[in-house]
Amino acid sequence: MTTKTLRTGGTARGGGLSVRYEPRALLGVLGLLVLSLGAAVVLIGSGDFPLAPSDVVSTLLGNGTPVQEFAVMDLRLPRVLVGVFVGAALGIGGAVFQSISRNPLGSPDVIGFGQGSTVGALVVIILFQGSALAAAGGAIVGGLVTAVAIYLLAWKRGVHGYRLVLVGIGAAAMLTAVVHYLLTKGQLVDATRAVVWMTGSLDGRDWDQFWPLFGVSCVLLPLILGHGRALRMLEMGDDAAYALGVKVERTRIVLMGAAVLLVAVATAAAGPIVFVSLSAPQLARRLTRSPGPNLAASALMGTAVLLVADWVATHAFGERQLPVGVVTGVLGGCYLLWLLVSERRAGRV
Repeated sequence: MTTKTLRTGGTARGGGLSVRYEPRALLGVLGLLVLSLGAAVVLIGSGDFPLAPSDVVSTLLGNGTPVQEFAVMDLRLPRVLVGVFVGAALGIGGAVFQSISRNPLGSPDVIGFGQGSTVGALVVIILFQGSALAAAGGAIVGGLVTAVAIYLLAWKRGVHGYRLVLVGIGAAAMLTAVVHYLLTKGQLVDATRAVVWMTGSLDGRDWDQFWPLFGVSCVLLPLILGHGRALRMLEMGDDAAYALGVKVERTRIVLMGAAVLLVAVATAAAGPIVFVSLSAPQLARRLTRSPGPNLAASALMGTAVLLVADWVATHAFGERQLPVGVVTGVLGGCYLLWLLVSERRAGRV
């Protein structure tokens, strides 16, 4: 194998395969990976039975005491793994929608898909008193139905980015009203349970939530990453993508379907953890300073943001622990205001 390195990028060739890379983007991805792994180890070691990072690593490698193995493998590891895959799903889902809409506001939790999942779960909880598994199924169905409806409403000889965002914002407002209506119709116990679910939290997550999330992620994450080049072409516009050989509508439907399903499954596993899918892709772009969707960086940024926010939620307020959705909501709301001001100054909104 021979490698050619440039100041701003490089190309690795070998066996007839050529892969272009940018050093800053590669370093950014590696830095996010290290940050995510470090945050995961710290979270696993946190709690009423604290463990040093070295003890956590030793236990994960099978060298811990029985008490350490129970605390790590049975109680804390599944919770952290759910956070890892939920963050990755939200980050990469947001990157897909922002690239397809060519708009930084084109995020699932801004254009209605998150609200659709919430409505689906609340219908199961409040109207049918369904179990946690049934509520998860309702969240997935609600997200998919909402995505189809928004896509059809935004269709007019193709899906224009701003039209998709505007239709989605309108749908999000309507679905939010439906959420409030459902809460008023429920019994006190069901309404309380629904509000707890809506907050978005990793508390109590175990292997039952992890394995379905892991299975879906193993299928959809590689599918989306495999369409990274086509997605980058779509960012240049439909005509340019057609000229470069991209089957625009089929690619758009495949990517949107995969992203919606990822976000819906993540919502089913941990509740509607807001603003991660909005902020993670934009933060990833600012870190890598690389054009294109930055799918791998967005996924790792989503994981890092969610794990760090979870640590803040459980440690920054003394004995009073908060759901992680509260922290991401506050931080993401501030980021959204900054983004709206920036877009307005640039004349784009």
